[in-house]
Amino acid sequence: MAMDTPIDCTARPGRLARILLPMTTNNLRPPLDGITVINAGQILAAPHCATMLAEFGADVIKVERPGTGEPNHGTISYVQENRSQRGVTCNLADPRGKDLFRKLCAHADVLIENFRPGTLEKMDLAPDSLRELNPALVVTRVSGYGQTGPYRERAGFDRVALGFAGMTYQTGWADGPPVRPGYMVADYSAGVFAAMGTMVALRARDVNGGLGQDVDVALYEAIWKQSGTHASQFAHSGRNRERTGNYWPGVVPAEQWETADGHHLIINATTQGTFERLVAAMQQPDLLTDPRFEIHRDRRKNHEAIHEIVGQWIGALTLDQAQHLLDKHGVPATRVYATSDIMANEHYQAREQILDVPSEQHGDLPQPGIVPRLSMTPGRVRHRAPTLGEHNQEIYGGLLGLSDNDLNQLSADGVI
Repeated sequence: MAMDTPIDCTARPGRLARILLPMTTNNLRPPLDGITVINAGQILAAPHCATMLAEFGADVIKVERPGTGEPNHGTISYVQENRSQRGVTCNLADPRGKDLFRKLCAHADVLIENFRPGTLEKMDLAPDSLRELNPALVVTRVSGYGQTGPYRERAGFDRVALGFAGMTYQTGWADGPPVRPGYMVADYSAGVFAAMGTMVALRARDVNGGLGQDVDVALYEAIWKQSGTHASQFAHSGRNRERTGNYWPGVVPAEQWETADGHHLIINATTQGTFERLVAAMQQPDLLTDPRFEIHRDRRKNHEAIHEIVGQWIGALTLDQAQHLLDKHGVPATRVYATSDIMANEHYQAREQILDVPSEQHGDLPQPGIVPRLSMTPGRVRHRAPTLGEHNQEIYGGLLGLSDNDLNQLSADGVI
């Protein structure tokens, strides 16, 4: 199957139909059509950024080491985070490899990398030197602590970033140690911020004379940016926000309770209107005149009492009974979903959020769909992730104009 051929996925027996998002049928170009991206990133954050750009039309070229590829190469994670990209190999320790890399960047709009800060500079591939050949080049750099500051040279991974950004400190129960969240939120958040930064830099290039610039994204900053008012609250009170388990201070009633049939159900009814609808669903109107719960300030002071009352009501109902009543009265609520629940869920299916994507190594793999959704020019998974060096001939020969003899010699010498 040609790499640029749209993939047609159909339902398999016993499974929900999962299809790749279609090509536009209105003859509009994809938003990033004509943008070429060099992805020199590895593992997760930078490849995730590159894939997001690829799904909206950018031509993304994945660059890996000859022989081994990136540390993640061939894994399930690799084939997901590098889908819709083409792949070449290039030995950046060899002068000829450096020269090929510079030529690739000379043909590109964007370079994405997540080496430790200073690595490109040590390889004589600093962004400013690459812009000597291509002044319009945007270089998006993802690292643990950013390109500046006293910690810039420290190694950083998702879990380390979560600890440094304060998320781990506040995750868990008050009488227990900090715990990590279940998702790789620092890596994925940094990838999203990197994609946004790349788009902003491309727009800046358009309005400021065609000059590229650097985009600097730190893993910890992607998390710290989402910390809400913690800094202001600390400055105001002098106290850290401590671990509180499922209770978020001041957000009442909002918890998860166990149903009669053993499921966990989350309810968030913090506004006055939503609380009144919850009371209507519970058929306990006396709660509205109870002085402990009349207004939100009272409910905050008595959160344990209202949570106990709601929990008793939930505990007497099955999940389906409780969800039906809460939906009927417009109260935000959901069961706690495991991956198996998500895979079988009709809403995920309707929103095309589980796609079967082919891979060379593992067959068809269900993967998360495309975010965000555009009404006129939707993104799509263009093709599977590349195998190691799959497009050496196509890119080095077609884009850079190298002859077959040149390519054979570079391959024999371990340059590609």
